Amino acid sequence: MRDFPSCFGESGVQVADSSSSSTTKAAQNLVTCVYQCKLRGRSCLITVTWTKNLMGQGVGVAIDDSTSQCLCKNLWRGFYLAITFNREMILLLGDMTKEAHKKIEIAPVQTNAIFIARREHIFGKKFYGAKAQFSDKGQMHDVSIECDTIDLKDPCLVIRVDSKIVMQVKRLKWKFRGNYTILVDGLPVEVFWDVHNWLFGNSMGNAVFLFQTCLSAEKPSKSQSIFDPSALTWSCLQKFRDWQLQGLGFSLTLYAWKNE
Repeated sequence: MRDFPSCFGESGVQVADSSSSSTTKAAQNLVTCVYQCKLRGRSCLITVTWTKNLMGQGVGVAIDDSTSQCLCKNLWRGFYLAITFNREMILLLGDMTKEAHKKIEIAPVQTNAIFIARREHIFGKKFYGAKAQFSDKGQMHDVSIECDTIDLKDPCLVIRVDSKIVMQVKRLKWKFRGNYTILVDGLPVEVFWDVHNWLFGNSMGNAVFLFQTCLSAEKPSKSQSIFDPSALTWSCLQKFRDWQLQGLGFSLTLYAWKNE
């Protein structure tokens, strides 16, 4: 079975061989956000990657339009990042929006950009945390993952949203891959997990968690879960990828690394 990074495209966040001691160091403090925007009247994806390491802080921007052309430029509190085309604001990020409009001399208008994906590397020993906004104008939530695989004969996985338990997986050694549907803000969110490396790999391996908003209006039942390792099939993940490209829904991918 292909891993999460491969399933979501070769241009996604790539993680090197986990047997390398430099892998986690290189991946530290890296966050990738994907926005769907309109450029020249056509839909395009703008990827913003934030990095922080021993060499400093940085941000990279990549624009992929429907012609498969990619435009990249390397450029962190008190900042703005603006992308314009023909004096139209395509994307505006940061907390200095007034300064951005003044600098660019464009009247303040609401951009049509939609936040559709976020990929982040997180670190911990037992607890791992991240923030997520599961709809374009929804509230920000605290997502926490609890998994203790050290000296436990029967480890379990617990995921919380805003300190409330939304799912729990017992007998994790038999259910190291799977998916389950939860409700956040009244919306169904499909949660995929793969903790095989934590249980059966070496100490440098990482787990992968995917939170994908669902299009179905049906509310999931509490018993709706799939624990078969084959549940994370390519066709299922490709469907979510297609939704993402159409701007339908939001996905959060977390690469969880253990701090030894």
